[in-house]
Amino acid sequence: MRAAGPLLLTWALLLGTAASQQCHPAGPAAVLRFTDRHAELRVPALHRVPSSLDPLYGLVRRCLDLIQQNPLPTELLRTALNEPGSVRTAQVVQYELGYVVCAAVALLFAVAVPVAGMCFCYCRSRRRCGGRLRAHRRSLGCRRRCLLACLSLTSLIMLVSASCALVSSQRVKGQMEPGLGAVPSTLRTLQQHLDNVPQGVQMVVDKFEVPRKQILSDLGGLSRSVGLSIHAQLSAVTYAALADLQDRAAELQASLQHLQTVHSTARALAAAQAELEPALRERRRGAVALLDDPRCTSCASALGRAQRLQLGADFAKVPSVEKVLKALAGLPRSDFAEMIRQGNGTFNSIPELAVERMAQLIQDLRADLARTAEKVQSIADSFPLPDYTRPASEALAEAERRSRPYLREARRFERYRWIAGTVLCSIILLILACNVTGMALGAYGLSKREDPSDYECRGEAGAKFLLVGVALAFLFSWLLILLVFATFLVGGNIQTLVCRNWVNQEIYKFIDTPGNLPPSMNLSRQLNLRRDSNLSSAYRECKGGAGLWEVLQLDSSYDLDEHLRTPKYTADLQKRLGGFTVSLGDVRLLRSEGRQDLETFARSGLDELDYGRFQEELQNPVVQTSLPGLARSLEGLQKMQRNGTVAGRLAAEARALWHMQNSTVRAQEALVAKLGESVQFLSRLAPHLKERVRRTLATTASLEARLPLQAQQILRQELGCFTRKELRYFTQYLNWVGQTLREDVASCQPLATALDNGRVILCDRIAEPWNAFWFSLGCCTFLLIPSIIFAVRLTKHFRPIRNRLISTGSEETCPFHIPRVTALKL
Repeated sequence: MRAAGPLLLTWALLLGTAASQQCHPAGPAAVLRFTDRHAELRVPALHRVPSSLDPLYGLVRRCLDLIQQNPLPTELLRTALNEPGSVRTAQVVQYELGYVVCAAVALLFAVAVPVAGMCFCYCRSRRRCGGRLRAHRRSLGCRRRCLLACLSLTSLIMLVSASCALVSSQRVKGQMEPGLGAVPSTLRTLQQHLDNVPQGVQMVVDKFEVPRKQILSDLGGLSRSVGLSIHAQLSAVTYAALADLQDRAAELQASLQHLQTVHSTARALAAAQAELEPALRERRRGAVALLDDPRCTSCASALGRAQRLQLGADFAKVPSVEKVLKALAGLPRSDFAEMIRQGNGTFNSIPELAVERMAQLIQDLRADLARTAEKVQSIADSFPLPDYTRPASEALAEAERRSRPYLREARRFERYRWIAGTVLCSIILLILACNVTGMALGAYGLSKREDPSDYECRGEAGAKFLLVGVALAFLFSWLLILLVFATFLVGGNIQTLVCRNWVNQEIYKFIDTPGNLPPSMNLSRQLNLRRDSNLSSAYRECKGGAGLWEVLQLDSSYDLDEHLRTPKYTADLQKRLGGFTVSLGDVRLLRSEGRQDLETFARSGLDELDYGRFQEELQNPVVQTSLPGLARSLEGLQKMQRNGTVAGRLAAEARALWHMQNSTVRAQEALVAKLGESVQFLSRLAPHLKERVRRTLATTASLEARLPLQAQQILRQELGCFTRKELRYFTQYLNWVGQTLREDVASCQPLATALDNGRVILCDRIAEPWNAFWFSLGCCTFLLIPSIIFAVRLTKHFRPIRNRLISTGSEETCPFHIPRVTALKL
């Protein structure tokens, strides 16, 4: 069990190293950046822009929904497209009934208002209309104010409507040019999008260069990085084992030196004691005889110490170390310093050794990467779209060619509409100016007139301005109603027949229904859609981000996901890295002769020596009585003697003691101190010697056996980290390929975006302000009728009134006095 401790410690260190191991050489995979060079072929999505006229647009749409409540005329359109000559007028009138009613109203207005104008002119020529009031009543003021308020309100509504008409007309003009220009540009962009699919796919495939360069860069530093990782993770236990081995070697060397010191010093002390004992006995006899002499004064105090003047320690009794020295004879037979240096050098050479042993692996991985690039090229080679997009591309080119004449005509008619609308809106504003000026001058003239029968030039001028506005209204009303009806008929049908059914996708359903379109307009065949697909489903799939190959009719199915499976391109790399094994060399920390030296050291019997007896003898002094103390006592007694002979003998005895102390005893005390140091070192080392040597040998043997296995395990872990990192590069690239092909290069979404853009341009940006224009202009046109009525009625109130006597009890009038100044008549 005691021997298992070092093994468990080594295993714990190795397992702790493996548990804390991180993917050092691979590290986190970088995020690859791919440039997008296909952006110029995208169709930007257009959206309806919120406007301050949105409430007006909503009101116009509700009015059109009331006028045209019929659904999409499927039968009528089918007949018109397939057999135009068989279209019956009754069918058209039935569908356009709301517009027919509006046409009748417009025709009635166009005829009635000019006729009313001619009648009014005839009446004026006969001085029967627009003249003067013939009587003054109390209610004239109230009537005048009511007429002023009604005409002012009518003029204000007309002003707002005319302003909306001008703003809407300008918006139509502003949106028409870019809207019509977007048609051929969008068709060209779609055609280029289809034609450039092969180049786009090849561009996407060529971007494999990005992960390939990154992987090659990682491969360049893989072997050294793996070697450094192995070295870093195993360095702690390896250096600890080498340090422990160095300590045992140092202990062996020091123990040999101390054993030799103990052996030589003990023999020297024993020989010195043999020489010291007769001299010490002679000194004791002479000192005792002298101090016991009756002539020696006060010598009894030193007599006892002189009698104890004998050897203290007996170094002949210390244990012999010759047996241990004999067991260690010839050690160390190996050079531990060189052995440790070689083991350290072998371990430190692991990074360079890894570079050397993994060179062939790196070369094979580069070859695998080159073959992977050929497999990636197969994505472009097997992409089936170029042969199947040609019909759609030709259809788009034909549509772009045929649309140009119609677009030129649309621009021309829009220019005429804008000119006519601006002129007629300006006439309405001129009529409003006449009304406002007439009301202002008339009201001012009334305020300055003291007698209703008096002539007032400003009031007369106001009446004339009102009549000028009336004349302009009669003169241009038929032009206004014609422009309103023409724009209403076009814009209303676009809204109710096209836009409304475009939003709810009824148009797509009509196109998808077999037989609705003539064979020459079979869009599914022209666009080469799948047999089980139609325009509605293709539109939904394209809008959802489907690829062209998913909606076109291909001879054989093409599964992009199958082509973008990561294992298809990484199988060789994973297999080569997963099966790679290499020996990085055996790290020999302790050779056999060194192991034998340590085992001999542990069995030498160093721990069996009786260090207690050494300590007992070392604690005893060399001489029991202190020679310096006794010598100083004799010197003190010398001074107290009256007998010169005794004093001389005491002095001589003291000098002899000092000489013995300085020449013999002191040298032996130095040897005793030296012996004590060696014995103390050996006594501290001996109890733990066998355990330390056993632990060092077990740790070294276990580490030498486990280091290659642990290095191999770390190698596999590091290669696994590298494999996962490179797989992430492949995954990033293949995901980008799939996303780019579906959303950009071979995306069907531009077709759906183009259809949505067409609806936004035609319906939201052109039709809505167009309809707002005729609606606002129509309001102005129909408000001309109350404006004419209120203006004519108000004209009489601005002219002088003929006076008559008015009875308070009846409506009868009496002749009045004709004023001196008569009113001018138009």
